[in-house]
Amino acid sequence: MSDILVLYYSRHGSTRKLAELIATGIDSVPGAHARLRTVPPVSTVCEATAPDIPADGPPYVELRDLHECIGLALGSPTRFGNMAAPMKYFLDGTIAEWLSGTLTGKPACVFTSTGSLHGGQETTLLSMMLPLLHHGMLVMGLPYSERGLMTTVGGGTPYGPSHHALGDNSRPVSEDESALAIAMGKRLAQTALRLAQNAPANGAAR
Repeated sequence: MSDILVLYYSRHGSTRKLAELIATGIDSVPGAHARLRTVPPVSTVCEATAPDIPADGPPYVELRDLHECIGLALGSPTRFGNMAAPMKYFLDGTIAEWLSGTLTGKPACVFTSTGSLHGGQETTLLSMMLPLLHHGMLVMGLPYSERGLMTTVGGGTPYGPSHHALGDNSRPVSEDESALAIAMGKRLAQTALRLAQNAPANGAAR
């Protein structure tokens, strides 16, 4: 089995739900396996610490997860049209992986959830693409052959799966949003397997 890392930060559970749906799409592809990971929260209080193991859900990501994956799905809720600080904090700590080309040539996608319909879904997705492009990853979106892009009234963009949760997080992930997230996971897994099969013996193309 070839692992594809599904890495996310979620405060109220909506981004986590999208991550699980993307993982479902990945696991539906023979030979692919989704590795769900999250990032710890950050605090403005320097002395504040979080447990090494989350109270529930998947474990926190480790840098070795980046080395061992053949693809990456990256997700975060929107914070003023940008990714959340915990995800940015983790990515800022991947300088060694950038220098060594750990992620170069591997496919990636991004996903998000917002409290308002026009709350920066697309800009958040684009903000997460930027560090992935610097890492040399092959960033993928959702093609309009996915019919849900034309029928969704909440989340769902060609830049990646998304969800409109409402300000109180009361709106569940819709049928269209679910289908698009699963389709993204499938597409990522199929692409990652093809690239891994054709990669040079010493790793991804540099």
